[in-house]
Amino acid sequence: MVKNPVSLNELVSHKYDDIINMEYPLKNADTIKHPRMSIQNRAKIFAPCATLKGYEKAIEAKQRIVVDKIELSEETKEFLDMQLNKINNLLLQKKHPIITVVYFQGDNKNIDEKGEYIQFTGMVAKLNVVSRIIQIVEKRIFFDDIYAITGEEIEL
Repeated sequence: MVKNPVSLNELVSHKYDDIINMEYPLKNADTIKHPRMSIQNRAKIFAPCATLKGYEKAIEAKQRIVVDKIELSEETKEFLDMQLNKINNLLLQKKHPIITVVYFQGDNKNIDEKGEYIQFTGMVAKLNVVSRIIQIVEKRIFFDDIYAITGEEIEL
């Protein structure tokens, strides 16, 4: 039983063997009508276009899990206060610890306490006890929205 009656050698064409290794004729700049485009500009031509505006945001909003804000117990609040005091002491010593904070970000659309919990890691830039705000890199988080704080330098 023969599956492929045509041999591989019969499929190979030698039609352009005489010109395959020749140099491109319009290689020098004098003979080209239009100058060659740079690689960066050529890449812009093939950049994707956003035909559906807002589609990515709609998909992202669909994937969000909106939950109620969790009310922390008194022990958890005291533990968070101790960790924030440790961070404040480190900042007074001119040390900026790297921490991970889980905090609640409220949904602007909902008046009731609904939103999502976000985990953010970064170096602490400032801690303002009076305004009750911690600044991690460029992100400002209110103390009341913090759910958990972890970091090597503030562990017990």
